[in-house]
Amino acid sequence: MPGTALVGIQWGDEGKGKVTDLLAASTDYVVRYQGGNNAGHTIVVGSEKYALHLVPTGILYPHCIPVIGAGVVVDPQVLIEELDALENRGIDTTRLLLSGNAHLIMPYHLELDRVQERRLGRNRLGTTKRGIGPAYADKAARIGLRVQDLLDPKIFSAKLEVALKEKNLLLTRVYGRLPLDKRAVEDSYLEYGKRLTANITDTSAVVQRALDDGKEILFEGAQAALLDLDHGTYPFVTSSNPVAGGACTGSGAGPRDVTRIVGIAKAYCTRVGSGPFPSEADPADADILVEAGGEYGTTTGRKRRCGWFDAVAARYAARLNTLTEMVVTKLDVLSCFEAVKICSAYEHAGERFEEFPPNQTVFNKASPVYESLPGWGKPLGQARQASDLPKEARAFLERLEELVRTPATWASVGPERDQILELGAPHRKYSQHRG
Repeated sequence: MPGTALVGIQWGDEGKGKVTDLLAASTDYVVRYQGGNNAGHTIVVGSEKYALHLVPTGILYPHCIPVIGAGVVVDPQVLIEELDALENRGIDTTRLLLSGNAHLIMPYHLELDRVQERRLGRNRLGTTKRGIGPAYADKAARIGLRVQDLLDPKIFSAKLEVALKEKNLLLTRVYGRLPLDKRAVEDSYLEYGKRLTANITDTSAVVQRALDDGKEILFEGAQAALLDLDHGTYPFVTSSNPVAGGACTGSGAGPRDVTRIVGIAKAYCTRVGSGPFPSEADPADADILVEAGGEYGTTTGRKRRCGWFDAVAARYAARLNTLTEMVVTKLDVLSCFEAVKICSAYEHAGERFEEFPPNQTVFNKASPVYESLPGWGKPLGQARQASDLPKEARAFLERLEELVRTPATWASVGPERDQILELGAPHRKYSQHRG
């Protein structure tokens, strides 16, 4: 049975958790394939609100198996705290499967993330300071510790000793920080290992068997395409590959196992931290979007930068991910505007760019070319089908389809589970991504 990959096509925070939650209702496995607890999904179920950072959204469905794949970096303390919080709210977490090949976020990763970001000063990247980048750096340098190392105290101790020799030297000599105590780190992490032993397994084998058995698999990414390490707005990116191709490397599934690729986009744009943002709105409109959309980070609480929908960037992301369809979230937030804008092209040095610019310099200095569409000026929260939407809102969605060259199959009009409208089955009218 082919799998479905769910990817953000902006700078993250598009509402992937809500869509994952929607699709998980008919899914057997939800597999998180990259990132760490720098990401967050907020799910609203009736009067209950769940903020998930590492645990896949499928944990909220008793029939669904949540899986943390090998491409994720795991802070075991955070994971255990999240599991305990869910258990305290009556959610069964024993179904969670955790890849033994996933890398661990260690205390020195957290410390290095903080001091390195501080040292960059005005050039800081705006990381969440959760140790994500340093953990992925150690993974690439082949000196990382993995989840499976927690199961063998001797191996864990030996690897930790090697790592701390270098990390403590860096912390004390370069950054003037106190060294980390090996015994304290070792004792706490081996305790984490005992707590997680029942969850640790070869998740790639589990996923492949499930696919062979005809099970429905949903591959859940964190962050988004424009934050991809290789294809995003480098260096203002994350440390992994949120694009659909990352679903294979991060989970152990094969490329032919993913045939449905759903892109998630807000009806406007946001980004957290530093980096270029061509369609960033003027302060007055940005503040309206922040308050109407509740644009504060699930993980950090940071106020997000807000702007108008960037169709140039979304087209680029659609091409990178070979999207089969698109979900537009937070359509209701735009109800407070008399007119809504879409950035359909960029301009730089007298040249017009309808596709993503070929180099960072152009993108950094690009000015948006806007289309202005009539607003609808009424709340959308009561809409339950496409025909309930005002004609102006439907026209806005149709224009997004045209510009992104991808069919929009769903739109959300509020935070509740039932505030998402089916717009129609995917069709090939705009499918120009080899899908």
